[in-house]
Amino acid sequence: MSENLKREKLSLPQREEKLLLHSCCAPCSGEIMEALSASGIEYTIFFYNPNIHPQREYEIRKEENVRFAKKMNISFVDADYDRDDWFARVKGLEWEPERGKRCSVCFDMRFERTALYAFEHGFKIISSSLGLSRWKDMDQINESGVMAAERYPGIIYWTYNWRKQGGSQRMYEIAKREEFYKQEYCGCVYSLRDTNLWRLKNSKERIQIGHEFYGKEPLAQ
Repeated sequence: MSENLKREKLSLPQREEKLLLHSCCAPCSGEIMEALSASGIEYTIFFYNPNIHPQREYEIRKEENVRFAKKMNISFVDADYDRDDWFARVKGLEWEPERGKRCSVCFDMRFERTALYAFEHGFKIISSSLGLSRWKDMDQINESGVMAAERYPGIIYWTYNWRKQGGSQRMYEIAKREEFYKQEYCGCVYSLRDTNLWRLKNSKERIQIGHEFYGKEPLAQ
C-alpha cells in the first residue's frame, strides 16, 4: 500500500460544498487534508485541543499543523487553548482508561466548540481527523460528533471512515514524507502519565517532549 494508491473521490453529505475539519494533529489530518483537496472539497482546519499537555507539546503539535496547512494553502482557525475548562470537565475521571469516559468527555468538549464555530460561520458539515487513528474508538468519536452537531440546527457531523482504502497507511507515509513531529502519547496529562508508567514497567525511557520526528533520527539529548 502506498500514498499513490488511488483515493476514493469524496463528496460531502447533502451536496454541501465546504467542510469544517476539526484537527487533532498534523499526522492524523495530513491524509485527510490531501484526500479532501484531491476531491476538490473546500475546507477549513479548526484546531481546538485543550486536552494536550504540557503546553510545549501543545505548541509543537499546533505549529506542525499550521505548517502543513500553509503548504496546502488551507485556512486554519486557531481556537483558544482553554486548558482550565478542560481540567474542570474531566475532574473525577483522572484514572479512567484510554477510550473510557474521560475520552468521551474530551471529545464532547472539542466537538461542541467545533459545532458552535460551524454554526456561527456558515458551515453545515463538520468532521474530525481523530477517527483516522487506530488508537481511537471510531464509534465513540462519531457518537460525540453527532451529539455535538445536533445542538445546532442544520449542522451535520460527517461520520466518514477515513481509515478505509489505505487511509491509515497513507497517514504514516505522509508523516514520514513531511517529517511531522512524532507524538508518543494521546495528548492529555493522564495519557502521558499512563504511557510513562507502562514504559517504566517495561524498562523503556520516559517520553521526551519534542524529541522524535517521523523520518528523522531522534534529536540529541
